[in-house]
Amino acid sequence: MTGVLPDTRIDDMIASGAIAADVPILPAQVQPASLDLRLGTVAYRVRASFLSGGGATVADRLPLFEMHRVDLTPGAVLEKGCVYVVPLMESLQLPAGVTAVANAKSSTGRLDLLTRVITDGGAEFDRIPDGYAGPLYAEICPRSFSVLVRPGMRLNQVRFRRGQAVLDDAELAALHARTPLVDGTPLISDGLGFSVDLKPATGSLLGYRAKPHTGVIDLDRIGAYEPADYWEELHGRDGRLILDPGAFYILVSREAVTIPPGHAAEMAPYLAMVGEFRVHYAGFFDPGFGWAEAGGAGSRGVLEVRCHEAPFVLEHGQVVGRLVYERMSAPPARLYGAGIASNYQGQGLKLSKHFRVG
Repeated sequence: MTGVLPDTRIDDMIASGAIAADVPILPAQVQPASLDLRLGTVAYRVRASFLSGGGATVADRLPLFEMHRVDLTPGAVLEKGCVYVVPLMESLQLPAGVTAVANAKSSTGRLDLLTRVITDGGAEFDRIPDGYAGPLYAEICPRSFSVLVRPGMRLNQVRFRRGQAVLDDAELAALHARTPLVDGTPLISDGLGFSVDLKPATGSLLGYRAKPHTGVIDLDRIGAYEPADYWEELHGRDGRLILDPGAFYILVSREAVTIPPGHAAEMAPYLAMVGEFRVHYAGFFDPGFGWAEAGGAGSRGVLEVRCHEAPFVLEHGQVVGRLVYERMSAPPARLYGAGIASNYQGQGLKLSKHFRVG
């Protein structure tokens, strides 16, 4: 069957060796519609981001760009503004007809930690072709904060697909009619449009802007950091926010979003037509996100926004991106937020799990 492969099928791929690892894969790595990938034991500091390209391996290309190596075993700091390549513990031997796409995990994106998967012979980031057999690497570039990492940390996730199962606009409208996907009238055009909330229902907090000079964030420390040490709060009531070039923002969608159990979604990372900024580095939405029966009623999308060359004015309700829905090849055994450690079910405006709440 075509569609995104569920957790049960990912378990089968692990058992068959289609997904392998130097260290046994943990049950907690398997999400409803994706697999978390783990950092290996060494990071290569490189001069520039690169792709291996046809006929070459990442290992072939590394000596051209490597500056030095960092042993991650005792814990090591990846410094803001630098580029690193880290071999991942997992490798793939995809069955014929199965492709994969990778993305940063939600907490990774909310720290402005640009993290992409590269493969041998790869001509694109985060795209793994039909039948790929070989190792996986993470390219990591901390943009706002230096981070402390260790082997086994999970910054990326990979989703597996058989064929294409993207819902067209008519199918998306029919799904919304059966199971409301947003709280309100949907904007359906090449996916489900979402807009930015700059008029909070209570209070005046619009979002957060990353401070330029901060301490290191240890990615293993949950709820350990004071937000004010790393973030500037943004307040306002006029429904308008001017984005500064080079700054990184955490904002929230106006719409509460639902991903029904038989579907998965991906947030399109950038729409050039909406302005000189990028929205959302971490784009996977698992089955059950925002689903009331899984404890997610009212879950909104957190927007990770980086402005580019020129200051840009965001207005309340402005459409800033879209969700692309796909069918699952089969329903997952578990839903997002239902009995698994899902940090962002039922969320509103929320920083990553590393920061204290309240």
